[in-house]
Amino acid sequence: MQRLLNLALLCSAILLVLSVAHAQQRQAALQPIDAMVPSRYDFGLPAWAPRPMEPAANPTTPAKVELGRYLFYDTRLSRDGTMACASCHEQARAFTDGRAVSRGVTGESTPRNSMSLVNVAYFPVLTWANPLLKHLEQQALVPLLGQEPVELGLAGKDAEIVQRLAVEPLYRRLFAAAFPEADGEISLATVVRALSAFERSIVSMRSPYDRYRYEGDADALSDSAIRGEALFFSERLECHHCHNGLNLADTVLHERNKAGEIAFHNTGLYNLDGNGAYPANNTGIAEITGRPEDMGRFRAPSLRNVAVTAPYMHDGSIPTLDAVIDHYAAGGRTIASGPHAGIGRINPYKSSFAPGFTLTQGERADLIAFLTSLTDEALLHDPRFANPWPKKETAK
Repeated sequence: MQRLLNLALLCSAILLVLSVAHAQQRQAALQPIDAMVPSRYDFGLPAWAPRPMEPAANPTTPAKVELGRYLFYDTRLSRDGTMACASCHEQARAFTDGRAVSRGVTGESTPRNSMSLVNVAYFPVLTWANPLLKHLEQQALVPLLGQEPVELGLAGKDAEIVQRLAVEPLYRRLFAAAFPEADGEISLATVVRALSAFERSIVSMRSPYDRYRYEGDADALSDSAIRGEALFFSERLECHHCHNGLNLADTVLHERNKAGEIAFHNTGLYNLDGNGAYPANNTGIAEITGRPEDMGRFRAPSLRNVAVTAPYMHDGSIPTLDAVIDHYAAGGRTIASGPHAGIGRINPYKSSFAPGFTLTQGERADLIAFLTSLTDEALLHDPRFANPWPKKETAK
């Protein structure tokens, strides 16, 4: 109940921030955040890729993206100046952090693994298990202001945030360029809009698999990866039911699918009491809906760049791709002892798309070769998404 109360308070804060903008910005700020339109921003997309949707109230522009990049890497956006958004979203890890769960400025851990921000513009819901968070402008306030858990720890520090940023000469120029309609106002509202624009710009469509499947480059994949693709999309393994389409995920929104699709799944990761229970702090969308049948249902993440985003699952409890395959091959995880003991395979809420399967060692190697082919190496080093602060000037 306390978590739901905190969520309600946070949603109230979100609505307040999104509506209380500079007077010259008010007309755009008061547009419904759910009014989505195809983005006109140049994402550098190949011809086969659809444009993402974005809120009409916050159009993506080059100036806004550039400002957002500086803010994304700026440690001034944390209570004690030790963390930035990039602390939990590292470019070299496809904007994840390599930890099972993340830590905030107070040392408190989040209950869930840090999701990749790659292609986040194509998702109509943004987190593992909150169907209410549909827009980056909303979600950005959770790490900034959230108190359960504390992440960046800026609750109640709106004026201090503005003061910290206003003393940086570079920001005066960047905010003016990004928000001319608001006279370059530095506020929490413009900060979250710029951060959201930058995060939407992080698009990955250049993996070997993209070149093979969408661009006709027959030499882009090894024979092993091609065999792995056939396994992945077979009814024998069932992987493609939850990981398909543009993002290899069954939750998607873009200009060719404006209605969008949203799905959450229970994969038999836990079964604490034999009746389907998950750990109390991580029950999936059941925490929001209150419905027993939603126990353990989480959003299927994109498999793009999956080879560099370990550890896996909503709580980071599976360390390697090989172990992920073990989990699905078994049709659910068995934990023999300890507080989480249980047989996930017989979880009554488990998806029918995780029935289990058998693989030879060669087939397993082929499947991993396919998953590795989803890595966009250019993305991991693309200067458009890199830290813009010179090392000697990085904000402390």
